[in-house]
Amino acid sequence: MPGLENVDILTPGYDVEYDYVNPQKALTHTLETKVIRGLYLAGQICGTTGYEEAAAQGLVAGTNAGRSSVIENQADPFVIGRDEGYTGVLVDDLVTRGTLEPYRMFTSRAEYRISLRADNADLRLTQKGLEYGLVQDPQRLEALEARKRELEKHVTQLKSYSLKMSEWAQYGGANKRTKKNEPLLGPASSFKHGQKKTAEEVLAMPHVTLEDVQDMMETAKQAGSGNESSFLESEKCPLWVHDTVEATIKYQSYVERQERDLQSWRRAQGLRIPPDLVYDFQSLPTLSAEELEKLNSVRPQTFAEASQISGMTPQSLVYLHHYVQRRNRKRDSESRQAQLFQKSNDHNQQQQQQQQDLQ
Repeated sequence: MPGLENVDILTPGYDVEYDYVNPQKALTHTLETKVIRGLYLAGQICGTTGYEEAAAQGLVAGTNAGRSSVIENQADPFVIGRDEGYTGVLVDDLVTRGTLEPYRMFTSRAEYRISLRADNADLRLTQKGLEYGLVQDPQRLEALEARKRELEKHVTQLKSYSLKMSEWAQYGGANKRTKKNEPLLGPASSFKHGQKKTAEEVLAMPHVTLEDVQDMMETAKQAGSGNESSFLESEKCPLWVHDTVEATIKYQSYVERQERDLQSWRRAQGLRIPPDLVYDFQSLPTLSAEELEKLNSVRPQTFAEASQISGMTPQSLVYLHHYVQRRNRKRDSESRQAQLFQKSNDHNQQQQQQQQDLQ
């Protein structure tokens, strides 16, 4: 290249610069601009980077642009919620928090990520696509309804089928995924006599798969054990719902915990953050260096303010909330102990004074 004959390249790299609008100030959740009605934006101009991010925005912007051209003053625009899909998380982050650097969609940004799985995408979004005219294929809708029926059927079957734990252990055999040839559920003698568990509870145990449970149920059926009424229903789960049935049961307790944490977090929006709180890895080990840097820079006074900081993930906010709660409980406990000690000390001094007066 002329003029660069004597240049030494130290580190190869590249840089791409582009202008973008401030999505927090310029866009609504439909990706329509607030200033120019009927103009919808998607892609890098919204402050994102990546093909998938651009495609997701294109779906939202394109759907609403198309509908606005035939439906004036849409009362029900196409918006995907944070609990419905990662597209909803991406758009909501941009519109409510904005971004100071090219935005990419990470799973850690989603508070409902345990529910936003690839195996249940059709169950979450196909009906919404139908309502907005994006899904029209009758065979696809029939397949969705069939999936729902099979999912409900097999989850119900696993909930209703039960055996004694000693029988589950007996029929479980060896753990095929280890080389030690250990029993899948441990020795039968390790369980309480007569203790029963449903197939759902056994599947929720670590290292146990749906295939393992179905094999145990089949073995029990041949041996004449288990619920007589469930024998007629104990057919194997078809492959096209297998992963969803397994994930639904495996993640059930985590989904419930996720919902409890989020409910607690919503109630804490107005809770004040102690002004002397130290934001470092020792106090908050699960937060990233970027999050700690932003918290130290902004020093939010409430959790509502903290939630508006760009780059703060929902899980980090929940962890911060739990940390502040523990800190407050510890402070209150120490305060009560100090008050009790002072009261006891005052009482002792009073008794000593009374004895001196009597003498």
